[in-house]
Amino acid sequence: MCGQMPQDGRLRLAVIIASTRNGRFGPTVADWFTARARRRADLEVDLVDLAKADLPQTLTDQDEPLPQRVRDLAPRLSAADAFAVITPEYNRSFPAPLKTAIDWYYEEWHAKPVTFVAYGRESGGVHAVGQLRQIFTELHAVAICDAVVLPRYWELFTADGSWPKASAPCNDEVAAALDRLTWWAHALREARARQPYKI
Repeated sequence: MCGQMPQDGRLRLAVIIASTRNGRFGPTVADWFTARARRRADLEVDLVDLAKADLPQTLTDQDEPLPQRVRDLAPRLSAADAFAVITPEYNRSFPAPLKTAIDWYYEEWHAKPVTFVAYGRESGGVHAVGQLRQIFTELHAVAICDAVVLPRYWELFTADGSWPKASAPCNDEVAAALDRLTWWAHALREARARQPYKI
C-alpha cells in the first residue's frame, strides 16, 4: 500500500531526472548517484525519469480529472520517504519540465526531505538549486542543506570514458548528502507515522 514503509524498514528514495532534452547528461549523473545510494542497506531507490514519465505540459483545473500519466506517477511519489532531484542549470535556472512535474503534485511532497544534484558550467547548478529550495519549501518539503553541485562536469570524465573521476570532490559530497538526507527521512517518516501532516 502506498505510503507504508517497506517490510524491511528501508527508506524509499525517489531519484528524479529533471532534464528531458535530447543529448542530456542527466542519466549519467543519475546512474552514478543511484549506484552510490544503492550501496546503502537503508535505502530502496526508485528512479523517476521525467522523459519517460512524459507528463502533460498543460495543468488541469481543480475540477477536471487528472491525466492518466499524472495518476500513474502519483503513487511512486506518495510512497517515497525522500527525494533527490538531478537537474541541470539552464540560464541560471532549472528545466521547465521539472517545474511542471512539481506543480502536478502537492501532498506527495509534504513533510519529506529533498536533496539536489545539480550540474552546469562554472556555477555547477547553484542557481537552479537555490530556486528549487524555495519551491519545495513552499510545498512543505524539507530542502536539506547538503547538495551536490558539479561545475564543469565534463572535466570529470576518465580516460576510459567513465564518469566521474575517483578523485572528484562529488564522491565525498554525495556521501554527506545521503547521510543527511536519510537522517531527515527517518525523522520525518516517524513524525508522519505519529501524526499525519496537515495544512
